[in-house]
Amino acid sequence: MTIVAARAHAVDVPLARPYEIHGCRFDRAPMVFLQLTDDAGHRGFGQAAPAAEVTGETDAEALQGLTALAAWLPGHDVDDAERQPIVQQLLRGPAARAAFDMARLDLDARRHRLPLADRLGRVHQALPTSITIGMLPLGPTLAEADEYLARGFTTLKVKIGSDLDHELPRLDALRRHVGDHVGLRLDANQAGDARSLPRLFDHAHRLAVEMIEQPLPRGQEAALRDLPAAAKSILCADESVHDANDLAHLLAAGNPFGIINVKLMKCGGPRPARQLAELAADHGLALMWGCNDESCLGIAAALHTAYACKATRYLDLDGSFDLAADPFAFGFALERGTLHTLPRPGLGAEPTP
Repeated sequence: MTIVAARAHAVDVPLARPYEIHGCRFDRAPMVFLQLTDDAGHRGFGQAAPAAEVTGETDAEALQGLTALAAWLPGHDVDDAERQPIVQQLLRGPAARAAFDMARLDLDARRHRLPLADRLGRVHQALPTSITIGMLPLGPTLAEADEYLARGFTTLKVKIGSDLDHELPRLDALRRHVGDHVGLRLDANQAGDARSLPRLFDHAHRLAVEMIEQPLPRGQEAALRDLPAAAKSILCADESVHDANDLAHLLAAGNPFGIINVKLMKCGGPRPARQLAELAADHGLALMWGCNDESCLGIAAALHTAYACKATRYLDLDGSFDLAADPFAFGFALERGTLHTLPRPGLGAEPTP
């Protein structure tokens, strides 16, 4: 595939519903998009949605790298280009690399007139996604839960902080309010400490919580290794595992996590995500596919990749739901909380007019 044109541009999208997690508040979603056009007129699209607080990469750095790549790419075969040292030099951050990987695969699948999941080897058809409630007082927490359940979602992910005296009564009230049939997941975003773990996991067991995501900061995984097997089975790594190398190091040291949160923006795109997924599957670990605040293009890329990985068990792909205006359309279908790929070639997403 010879590239005849390439373009990178940035979009800063306001969030219709700002939210707070431990240590951060978000009200905007900066994204960088890459468009590739080949010599047969096919177009492929990719997206970078950096998370500087996790990977250290900013949207300005992603834009700089992708703009330089777009200037260099025309006249080069896209598959050969990936192996050139200059590409690695230009795309230093994982989100920028994800945008290029995404665009390449979208272009390839469009040329073959197949949805990307089918091109990669689909093993799943549809799964429910959780939807996230930020760190809120009790009243707004219950109000958001009511709204999401009325929209057909069946699983709620709740952001929690370090003050368990505040968080646990809030979770008790939420469980009573929504009933036992609703799935609950907790995400601490590294807010906890080792002393609070027994109390948190005991409470989670009584509330039938599906998983607890990243309760301790990256680098403190050793404190999780003495947890009971039942607790480890619902323990999910996010910041602790960016890519396959991170997981390999954890496995060598005694991995405490039963679930790995795979994000394209952490690992560098669909193909590195598949490497991470294969390693997880080889060691009997479940996968949850997550996201940053992203357009439906980025969500579609994660969804197609997830549905081509046998270890996929959970989705947390709600990153486009609160955008005030999505720069892309289509991408996926949402039916009562369940995500479906579209019968369109590639990622199935197109720029909005």
